[in-house]
Amino acid sequence: QVQLAESGGGLVQAGNSLRLSCAAARDTFRRYAVGWFRQAPGKEREFVATTQWDAGRAFYADSVKGRFTIVRDNEKGTAFLQMNNLKPEDTAVYYCALARFITTTDTEYEYWGQGTQVTVSS
Repeated sequence: QVQLAESGGGLVQAGNSLRLSCAAARDTFRRYAVGWFRQAPGKEREFVATTQWDAGRAFYADSVKGRFTIVRDNEKGTAFLQMNNLKPEDTAVYYCALARFITTTDTEYEYWGQGTQVTVSS
């Protein structure tokens, strides 16, 4: 079983930034695409961003494009989600996950972290 550990969530005012981290065992992490998803209260989980195993490609949800950046460091077994110009509608629990190939579909991700709360106040 692969364990993922997210960190970096918190409470920020709109317009500010946060950087989320996702750590996993390096030897596994480097072979998988990594994705970020989020789930707001009363809503379904939604795709945020993903990058393939070698960071050659990345996809973003339209709602975060231009504000969020996904980065990975395979040597450290860590992925980051840099979130700039945060908005109240970005408030959610954010999850990182690993998939065998780059995809925006949550059901295709095999391993999931426990999530980290991001709250953006207006």
